[in-house]
Amino acid sequence: MGIRSKAAPQPLGLPVGGALFARIERGDIVIAAKLDRLFRSALDALKVVESLKGRGVKLHLLDLGGDIAGNGLSKLFLTIAAAFAEAERDRIREHIGQVKADQKARGRYLGGSIPFGYRLGEDGELVPHEPEQAAIREMVAMKAQRRSLRAIAAELQAKGHQISHVGVQGALRARRTA
Repeated sequence: MGIRSKAAPQPLGLPVGGALFARIERGDIVIAAKLDRLFRSALDALKVVESLKGRGVKLHLLDLGGDIAGNGLSKLFLTIAAAFAEAERDRIREHIGQVKADQKARGRYLGGSIPFGYRLGEDGELVPHEPEQAAIREMVAMKAQRRSLRAIAAELQAKGHQISHVGVQGALRARRTA
């Protein structure tokens, strides 16, 4: 099985799926553990399965019991299973969004860098850190005096704060939106 140079679509959910799709040849068998890990949507699944079938390639999905493109009944089952997998992905995405919105409303830290002026509390919430909160108040006053971000950062660094001009900009922006 050699790599072909023809342009291939991006099936099978991930960018590497396009590379796999370009390499497969008549008589090959693609084996995957689960349907929902292989395709982005029910439509994607149906298109790719038809394309593979037309190229003489078999697709075995272990969670569906093997070859899924064998006959009309297999196609019906694939269509139903793919629709359920897509609906489950959508439900999970919605649930994660709701949980994140709830956690944000409760003041919980959702990840990434802990903002200047805060520490992570015992319950996962952001807790104001008074020495850095005082530094933020100084930043606001210096900015009101039309001092540059770099000058503000340099003055705070001289006082022992580890912050860059980009950090100053972020702290000031967060202060405005709070």
